[in-house]
Parts: sequence; C-alpha cells; structure tokens
Amino acid sequence: MKKRILFVDDEPNILKGLQRSLRPMRNAWDMVFAEGGENALKVLEKEPFDVIISDMRMPKMDGDTLLNIVKNKYPMTARIILSGHADKAMILKSMKSAHQYLSKPCKKERLISTINKVCTLGDLLNNSVLKQLLGKIETLPSIPCIYSQIMTELRSSNGSAAGVGKIIARDMGMTAKILQLVNSSFFAMPRHISGPEEAVVILGTDVVKTLVLSIEVFSTLSKGALSVISVDKIHDHCVKTGMIASKIGAQEKMEQKKLDHALIASILHDMGKLLLAEHFTDDYKNVIEIVHQEHLPFFKAEKQIFGTTHAEVGAYLLGLWGLPEEVVKAIAFHHHPSKVVSEKFELCGLVHVAQLIEHHEQRQPGMWETLNGVDEAYLENLGLKGKITLWRDFIQQK
Repeated sequence: MKKRILFVDDEPNILKGLQRSLRPMRNAWDMVFAEGGENALKVLEKEPFDVIISDMRMPKMDGDTLLNIVKNKYPMTARIILSGHADKAMILKSMKSAHQYLSKPCKKERLISTINKVCTLGDLLNNSVLKQLLGKIETLPSIPCIYSQIMTELRSSNGSAAGVGKIIARDMGMTAKILQLVNSSFFAMPRHISGPEEAVVILGTDVVKTLVLSIEVFSTLSKGALSVISVDKIHDHCVKTGMIASKIGAQEKMEQKKLDHALIASILHDMGKLLLAEHFTDDYKNVIEIVHQEHLPFFKAEKQIFGTTHAEVGAYLLGLWGLPEEVVKAIAFHHHPSKVVSEKFELCGLVHVAQLIEHHEQRQPGMWETLNGVDEAYLENLGLKGKITLWRDFIQQK
C-alpha cells in the first residue's frame, strides 16, 4: 500500500518544485501539496496521512501551530518541519510539535530517505493505541533527582555546559531529547553527535535552559510510575550495559562510530519501560505480576499485556525523532538480533549480549558459564558461541 505524504508551504513555487523533484516517488507515495496551514487541515479532515512536512514561517498559521493541531487531532501522522528560516527560538519552540527538523535547501535524497525511514517505523509497532500515544509525546520522563540536579546546575552562576552534559548523560529521557535536537539539520553538524556531553557543549547552556525552563521539554516521572518500577535500577542497568558493550565492541575492533552508537543504544535500550510505566501504569503493574508469578522476562510479559514490548515502543519513538537507523534497530531488536539479517557482529547483537551479560553479572559476577536468554540462532549463524566466556572474562578485567 502506498504511503500518504502531505507537503505544506505558503509559496506555490516551492510546492511545484517539490512536486517536480519528487515525481519519481509517485509509485511509492500518494502525495498531496497544500498551500498554507488552513488548506492542509481541510485535506487532513478528508483522509489520513502517514507523514506531514511543513514549512515553519507561513502567514495566518505557522508550521508550529499547524503541527500542534496535527499532533492532537492526528497523532499517528509523523510531523516534519522543512524550513529555510534559521530562527533558533522558533526551532526550539518546534521541538514539542515536530518529530524532526530539516533545513532548506534540503537535498532530495535526504528528504526521501527521512520520509522513508519514518514510514517504515510503522512495521515496528503494530498497535494503534500505542502509536497514537507515542505520536502525542513531546516530553520524556526523567528521574526526579536528576531533573533537580540539572535545574540547580543551570541556575548556578558556576554552571557549565560540561557539567550539564554529565548530568544529562545519566538520564535516558534527557539524553534522547538532546540528541534529537543537536542532530537536526538546523545545527548542520558535519557528523552525527552521539554523546550528550558533547551535544550540550555544542548547543550551549542557554539553549538547554530554554528547553528546560521555558519550553519544558523535560518532565519528571509521576509517582504512579515510580511506584511500579525501579527507575534507578533501570538506569543503572542501561549505563552498565553501555560500558560492557563498549568494552566488547573495542575488543572486536569495531570502528569508533559504531562504538559511539553502541553506547547510546545501550543507554536508551530500556526507555520503552519508562514510557509504558508512565502512560499505562495499571497495565504495567500487571506486567510486573506476570514477571514475578510466571518467572518470565519483561518483554514476554509486556507482549501478553500490550501486544508489543518496551524494545519496540522505545525504538518507534526514537525513530520518529530521527535517531540513527542503526541505533533504532539495535534498540528494537535487542532481545532478538537474529530478526535483523546480518553477516557480521553488529549493534543489535552487541547490545543483546551486553544487556544479558549485565543481568548475569548482577546475579553472579563471573560465575556463570552460559548466557541464559541469549539468541542461540544469532550466535550460531555468526559462529560466536565460543566468544561468550571470553567476553565475560574480558569485561571483568580492571
């Protein structure tokens, strides 16, 4: 089935130019070109769209206003800003209405690639209720103590970008949102920024202050969610998984870019648990009961209750936000890396193994011989079965 894409701009010539350049995509997409926000809403009232791409500055109704309406009325539609106006305040404002931001002029190949990636995310999450929820999310829940620390650092006369970055690095929600912003094409980074500390240094504390204090991009986890899950344990597990993945990746001589992506994927791989516990607290209590009563791993209990898992939920949202495809796949398939066709040890397998090793090390440091829960088909296919104990011994070296 063709994907439905809606392009919105107030300049007819720009719309005609898009129509001409994207003509080769007619077999894959049904495209509609609307002049202005009001016309776009009339089009949306008649039929649903998978993606909307809007200019920012338009008379009568700007892109931020339009996408906020789309977010609330049509949350399953992915929202992208395509604008040539380098207004930092406006871009920061759009962080809560748009999933991604592309700058004009935008190369046709990048525009097509971005839209295609967003469209294929639907295959990850076959749950319309969750898609509607995730489509509306504009903030990610953060640990209350971390939130307080960053507020203190930002308000301190001695506060620094490096200090703020170190705090953000300890929180998966803040990490994801900062990476979403710094890697948008507005900042025109020559390479992908994969670490929150570097991201904050590049953005500067004024931008982060705007996000936290004015736009309120970050929010604290509710008491309900905190009563259901141990957020500190989840964060501790994710950070340690990142350390293990980095060590194993380095031993396997992975290039630095992959090591950076492995660290971020590890830190964010359980973010879906926070989202499910925050927005479906009572249902997640049932997940906890199944885990304890039936001795099942979380992802299997989640599948029973939600029809999907925290891995898919987290990957879907992060994919909408434009995080690297390799990172999104590693998060989505960190329980089943064999579902991703690969002829060598890649991020999916690395995060899969690292998170299982971390769980085993918590229970029996160095004493385990077999990695329970490991994707045997994956290891068998890549000839990695003999590596498990070698990796275990390596990560324990000081």
